[in-house]
Amino acid sequence: MKEVPIKDKLNLTIEEAAAYSGISETTLRGRLKEGNYDFILKNGTKTLIKRRLFEKYLESVDAI
Repeated sequence: MKEVPIKDKLNLTIEEAAAYSGISETTLRGRLKEGNYDFILKNGTKTLIKRRLFEKYLESVDAI
């Protein structure tokens, strides 16, 4: 099975999003628990991050 590069995925796991953005996994998980962001997708108990909306969010903030 061929692995899809992160830049081509629509949704990322928290681990993938942390590696992709350079934000620690702990910081990212803490932020996701604090707020109601439009880039979060819940699939049962699994939390996924919508990559394109996450990128737009990162471009709009000055500090995390």
